[in-house]
Amino acid sequence: MKYDFNEIVDRKGSDALKVEALLPRWGREDLLPMWVADMDFKAPPFVVESVKKRLDNGIFGYTSIPKEWYNSIINWHDKRNQWNINEYMITFLPGVVPGLSVAVQCFTNPGDKVLIMPPVYYPFRLAVENNGRELVNSPLELKNGEYHINFEKFEQDIKGCKLFLFCNPHNPGGKVWTKDELIKIAKICKENGTLVISDEIHSDLTFAPHKHHVFSNTCPEAKENNITLNAPSKAFNLAGYCSAYAITENTDLRKKLNKFLEEKMLGDPNVFAYITTISAYKNGEEWLKEVKDYIFSNIQFLDEYLKEHTPKIKAIIPQASYLVFLDCRELNLTQPELVDFFVDKAHLALNDGASYGESGKGFMRINLATPRKIVEQALQQIKEAYNQQGF
Repeated sequence: MKYDFNEIVDRKGSDALKVEALLPRWGREDLLPMWVADMDFKAPPFVVESVKKRLDNGIFGYTSIPKEWYNSIINWHDKRNQWNINEYMITFLPGVVPGLSVAVQCFTNPGDKVLIMPPVYYPFRLAVENNGRELVNSPLELKNGEYHINFEKFEQDIKGCKLFLFCNPHNPGGKVWTKDELIKIAKICKENGTLVISDEIHSDLTFAPHKHHVFSNTCPEAKENNITLNAPSKAFNLAGYCSAYAITENTDLRKKLNKFLEEKMLGDPNVFAYITTISAYKNGEEWLKEVKDYIFSNIQFLDEYLKEHTPKIKAIIPQASYLVFLDCRELNLTQPELVDFFVDKAHLALNDGASYGESGKGFMRINLATPRKIVEQALQQIKEAYNQQGF
């Protein structure tokens, strides 16, 4: 490999949430942090160089949108997703999670129904509840280690919903939805007058032979009834720059979104938001391929290790993303007991599956975008705790 992903970087003293939140959240600092969805790899050197070059200027005033930012997004999606868009469709956002909340506020009113598919990344739920909307759950079904949509139930649940917050690919299950599934969702939502907000932030981390399909690019019903949220932050480890974007092909929806952002004064970026996206999308193909290969080897290693040493803990193998949902239901522990097992016995900080909804109970989420030695250490700690508990 051209790039080194084995380097262990000490993140202490860098205000990294993954490290600094251990004490306040778990009451201890001796945990191996494998929870927050950022990488323990340094950002690509070409992105770092773009930041250094901007730092050399020494003035950090208000920032305008460079034409190159639009072009980098347009070219990236044209090459990777065969999606033909133009700059007028692109809107800057200070993050995909803020984008979920913006969409709820912009396109629904208090009391309106908004649908999500648990188990799903908890900000989907919070974006609904925190804004006084009615949450509608349409749970996914886990079959043979893969999540599926119960379309019969989905068609019933979507009735009366103004908005559907859709995770594409899915987090925490790592499911890459097929084109046929996306078309079916698009047609059902269009028929019911339900706007689809498609969070596609994990799309660039899709593993072959699976292929990510941009929801908006699947059929006319999707194109006219969708806003796509994306960012380079997951694929290139740039979350701290708070730089994302929405792509809206429907002119009326786009005007309404842009007007809302203007009224709320949410359109101004930090000084590094544009240049990091430009650098990642212009230069990132080789780095992204290598980091995906490295991450997938970690996933395979974890899966084989669990099968051999801790068979009652099963990995839901992601088709995209470096996040792995661990199915721990065979341990027959309550959720507090399961959290206690990983925290107090295995000394790991993972994400509690219950935070993703009722159907997440019995699960934990682990982040494998980290050097292999860290993965090996974590698995050894799980194995020792597993054996000590007599599972």
